[in-house]
Amino acid sequence: MGGAEPGDVVIVDLDEAHVDAWAALFDACGCACFCRWWHFEGTKNEWLARCAGAPATSRDEQRALVVAGDARARGLLAIEGQRAVGWMKLVPRVAVPKLRGWGVFRGMDLGDDAGVWSIGCFLVHPGERRRGVARALVRAAPSRVAAWGGSAVEAYPRDAPAGPLYDEEAWMGTTDLLASCGYVEVAAEGPYRVLRTPAR
Repeated sequence: MGGAEPGDVVIVDLDEAHVDAWAALFDACGCACFCRWWHFEGTKNEWLARCAGAPATSRDEQRALVVAGDARARGLLAIEGQRAVGWMKLVPRVAVPKLRGWGVFRGMDLGDDAGVWSIGCFLVHPGERRRGVARALVRAAPSRVAAWGGSAVEAYPRDAPAGPLYDEEAWMGTTDLLASCGYVEVAAEGPYRVLRTPAR
């Protein structure tokens, strides 16, 4: 997720004009979640069944929320030409209550939700990795959140016990990437980290 920033990539808000390109990115990555994991209220097995047998349900849920302007569907797209090459879920922390109750984060003192926006996940096209797409998304977040009325951006990477994470393990970003963009660690337990930067 590192590397030099690509000069021909533009960062845009996910909106109705870009939702088809967003969906095509998930298809190109073979990613059936369509960014609904943080909002799914069923069991893990029910989630896996949906991803395997009914991914269009998640895609259509997200699309409808984007069209409605719902904050739960917010995020940033990296666009190159007419094609989306990267995605970062960026939502108010209050919109992802599942995060607070998820594993290790349940025991961390994350403070008040007010004004905090969460980086929920990353997705970068397989052919575009390691050219700075994720970095461009991370760097765009503080100004976008400030424009949306937020006060801080928070991320939740996991460090690998030995060596770098595999691409499929880095779906919540990496500590190195976030730290290099000015995000500061505010909590940690085991390999899990919480990093934050002011919106500006």
